[in-house]
Amino acid sequence: MPDTRRLGDLNRLYIKKDRLHLKPMSLPNPKVFLVDDDDSVLRALGRLIKSAGYDVQTFVSARGFLDSGDFQKGPACLVLDVRMPGLSGLDLQRELQAANATLPIIFITGHGDIPTTVRAMKAGAVDFLPKPLKDAVLLRAIEQALARAARDWAERRKLEALSQRLNTLTPREREVMALVVRGLLNKQIAFELGTVEKTIKVHRARVMQKMGVDSLAELVRVADKITTPSKTKQLAAEQARNPKFEEKWQRTEILRRFRNA
Repeated sequence: MPDTRRLGDLNRLYIKKDRLHLKPMSLPNPKVFLVDDDDSVLRALGRLIKSAGYDVQTFVSARGFLDSGDFQKGPACLVLDVRMPGLSGLDLQRELQAANATLPIIFITGHGDIPTTVRAMKAGAVDFLPKPLKDAVLLRAIEQALARAARDWAERRKLEALSQRLNTLTPREREVMALVVRGLLNKQIAFELGTVEKTIKVHRARVMQKMGVDSLAELVRVADKITTPSKTKQLAAEQARNPKFEEKWQRTEILRRFRNA
């Protein structure tokens, strides 16, 4: 059974009285999307996933899944066949990335090859499982993918809330905030902006209030969350700097998985 308590605890952000608080709140029901053009596989896996207590929605084509838009409504993962007529599994993965949809994908295939697997994993797939699937292996992969999806969903909600707060700042308050988080003193900021220290103190107080923080350290952390690239983008950049090392690692990992399947 899915650990709903762990998933629910991951989304804890809410806004109240101009302050930023963390509090447990209900997370939209995590969902498993299953896409496979083989109707018998679709029915069998759908029954298995449902029997494990998950909310599952099935599609016979990648295009049908993409057109539904249901994957944007809450934390979810995607169990996806690689080879399908029309839009393939890898094509769908690229479409989702283009739409900035951070949906953990578990690829399944009866025609696995290492180059295809490497491309899928480097593009962010969480697992790549050969058919016939082992029930326990698939359900464990789904549990891990949904835990990741819940963390991603909660983080997006948090960043959206912070962005909304940032949008309440005036242009001058944004300038002051940028200089404050750089570590400048009020008199230094006043000099930079061509005004007086008293005015900067007023702007600074308003920035702290609107951003829902009580200290400079909190403000720096908030600014860092808003401006720092996601871990996924950082990893992609690291892979781009050293693609041969990453590809070698992926190939070794994939060979191990197929041997143990």
